[in-house]
Amino acid sequence: MLVLNFSDNMGVPKSRHTKSQRNRRRSNIFLKRPNFVSCSKCGKQILPHIVCWNCGYYKGREVINVLEKLEKKERKQREKEIKVQEKTEEKKEKPLTVQELSKK
Repeated sequence: MLVLNFSDNMGVPKSRHTKSQRNRRRSNIFLKRPNFVSCSKCGKQILPHIVCWNCGYYKGREVINVLEKLEKKERKQREKEIKVQEKTEEKKEKPLTVQELSKK
């Protein structure tokens, strides 16, 4: 007596898949991560050629006023953060003089 077990058989497609369907499925194999750059103003990681969502600057000039849409408490907090970032940038950019070098 012959017993057929249908659970072991492969599924059969009802219709042919086109080349475009096949290629769309395979396109995900070659996806790459986006390339991030640091913002020149605040230093956050952003996509290139995009306005910074944190400070609203693009190519060194303000394009969007980010503080305008925030509430009062959030605005004060963000202004403090920006001042702290500017102070740390000033400290980093200062070149050491000969006298300061001789002290170390």
